[in-house]
Amino acid sequence: MAGPAIQNGAVLTRQNRIIAVGPWQELRGQAEEIIDYPDQVLLPPLVNAHIHLELSHLDHLAGRDKGQPFLDWLETMLPERERLGAVGPHVLEAMRTTMREQWRQGVIALADIGNTRLNLQLTDSFPGFLLPFVEYLGLTRKSLVPALKKLGREEGDTACTPHAPYSTHPELIKALKDRAREMDALFPIHVAEPPAERELIGQGRGELADFLRGRGFYEDVFSGVDSQGSVQYLHKLGVLDSRTLLVHCVHIDAEELDLIGKTGSRICLCPGSNRFLQVGQAPVAEMLKQGIRPALGTDSAASNPRLSIWREMRILAESYPDVAFEDIVAMATKDGASALGLDQWTGSLVPGRRAAFLTVTLPQPPGNEGAVYEYLVHTGDDCQVCWAGEEREMTWPA
Repeated sequence: MAGPAIQNGAVLTRQNRIIAVGPWQELRGQAEEIIDYPDQVLLPPLVNAHIHLELSHLDHLAGRDKGQPFLDWLETMLPERERLGAVGPHVLEAMRTTMREQWRQGVIALADIGNTRLNLQLTDSFPGFLLPFVEYLGLTRKSLVPALKKLGREEGDTACTPHAPYSTHPELIKALKDRAREMDALFPIHVAEPPAERELIGQGRGELADFLRGRGFYEDVFSGVDSQGSVQYLHKLGVLDSRTLLVHCVHIDAEELDLIGKTGSRICLCPGSNRFLQVGQAPVAEMLKQGIRPALGTDSAASNPRLSIWREMRILAESYPDVAFEDIVAMATKDGASALGLDQWTGSLVPGRRAAFLTVTLPQPPGNEGAVYEYLVHTGDDCQVCWAGEEREMTWPA
């Protein structure tokens, strides 16, 4: 993904690092051992830039073929999570199962959001990069003080992040961003997912406000902010920069896209979850025109029938036929690694990166480079994917 595809190419590795990439005929003389992958594509591993592992035991909620409207889903998910329990051995085992499946699919990095802290126990259980974030919620002034005290007691290396503008007090959002800046940590936040969020942020009313008010979680902190959307709102709070990852960005306008570009903020798209929750489609073509390179995420098993970055690529292609297949594959690899700050380790096959990459079997020789990208995107979950490089004989840790 760092340049044109190389026909009959080779990747030279040594001590778990890529040493060189180029035509096979040029590199074969430098190899101590040769592993041949006939009729296969070598490509960087995938990156899942947004997932909620702790909701894996609620995967039955995404079993509906037609999906469920966002607020109806919340009304279903919250009591079901309480009924089944948010923590416990069954939750941890479901999380581990999801991690194993992500690795099997070729995912090397997971940015995981959780408010139970179970993800902090699993960082050594994933062979790739598991980036755990502790999520904070609370929109009312009453919830703000204990949340700030709790934040002050966090371990120095624990990354913390807010849930969303509609669910987190602005002072808490700013405090969380200040802490993230001190740590030089990534700052993921759900942004502009349901359409009602824009009405809440801009006018302080609507069905999302009614939902929060009905649960006793609402307080009008948006009056006088003078923002028409979540991105503008976060910009006024001073939290947009190159380490901020805006997840979803379905309902944003041209002015907000311009703000994202100017601040260097990153975007993570979750098309599978957006489709299931019927929230709409993000303006992906406009993002690319402005030079904004989104990452891809699956969101949770409770809101997505299949946690697969391959499937996310296919849904993108179905929803945005004018977006190039090469751009879609880049979102799943290079752009995801860059968004998470892992691009010095993975995301592209270039010297210095970790010697972990994938092989995908092609059913027939491709006619050209474009046909390779089209196959990778459209075949989706049906791709025959294996780990190559230093990962080819790796066993899953106990």
